[in-house]
Amino acid sequence: MKLTVLGATGGTGVQVVQRALDDGHQVTAIVRDPAKLPAGLRDRAEVVTADVRDAAALTPHVQGRDAVITALGTREGRAPTTICTDGARGLIEAMRAAGTSRLLLVSASGLAADSGDGPVTRYVFKPLLQRVLKENFTDLRRAEELVRASGLDWTIVRPPRLLNGPAKGAYRSTVDRNVRGGRTIRRADLAAALLDLAPGTGNVGHVVCVAG
Repeated sequence: MKLTVLGATGGTGVQVVQRALDDGHQVTAIVRDPAKLPAGLRDRAEVVTADVRDAAALTPHVQGRDAVITALGTREGRAPTTICTDGARGLIEAMRAAGTSRLLLVSASGLAADSGDGPVTRYVFKPLLQRVLKENFTDLRRAEELVRASGLDWTIVRPPRLLNGPAKGAYRSTVDRNVRGGRTIRRADLAAALLDLAPGTGNVGHVVCVAG
């Protein structure tokens, strides 16, 4: 596949670029600072410095792609942020202009407490998490709303708490509800899940939750 990855220097983005290249895909990595992408990936991917809010700057780099994956996130802790919302808005405009339809957005399972969660997670842990990460989740929720209304072939992917370390080589997933007992996932396994989902077989227009 020909893929474009936004947020390519973040914890998840680096893993997506790494896994995609290792699997033989062609990757365009959209970054703010190329130096933050490991040298071994810079040598193998097409690296583009662009403002993700600028649709015109993104358009040529999403044109002709089989899928676009956005793994944008804030580096400002719990402070107010609009990076995911602004990035989604710019990307959607660019994809429409380019005629590219397949979009995957990395979000967070903490946004929703539903029937997939156990009672403690649903009624205690998730409400607490939503208060603590209110600003981050507000940004992600707005980005999700834009993606849902985009008219593109979208899939929203919601992982739980992300861990570093080597891939375990397996993950669980559910459609339109949280994974029961799914408290963590390694970023490397999330990257594998995103690439498995990228072709869009059976998951377009759905939220897919993944967990280790």
